[in-house]
Amino acid sequence: MDMKIELVAIPVTDVDRAKSFYVDQVGFHADHDYVLSPELRFVQLTPPGSACSVVLGVGITEMAPGSQKGVQMVIDDADAAHAELSGRGVECSGVDEQDWGRFVYFADPDGNTWSLQQMPPR
Repeated sequence: MDMKIELVAIPVTDVDRAKSFYVDQVGFHADHDYVLSPELRFVQLTPPGSACSVVLGVGITEMAPGSQKGVQMVIDDADAAHAELSGRGVECSGVDEQDWGRFVYFADPDGNTWSLQQMPPR
C-alpha cells in the first residue's frame, strides 16, 4: 500500500500576509485560493519541485497559529537556498553543518518553522 503526503496544514493568523510571504518571499507556487464561505477559505501553495503542498486559510485547521514546527524540505544547495531566501527578505539562519546534512532554518510571520536540508553525499 502506497501512502503519499500531499497536503500539510500551516496555521496562520492573516491568510493574505501568509500567502504573500510564502509566494513572494519563499517562492512557493500559488495553486488555489477559494473562499467558500465567511468561515472557509482554502489556499493551496506548492514549493517548487514538490509533490506535497501546504494549505492555509480560514476554517482549515484547529492548530494555533504558529504551532506547526519543523516542516522539512530537501534542497540541492544550502548556500544557494540561504542566499535566495535572504535576498528575498526572509530572515533565516546561516547554514548549519551537521553530519547528516547542511540546514537552513526560517519561520513565517506567525512563527511556523521550516527546515531546509541539503542531504550529505551518499
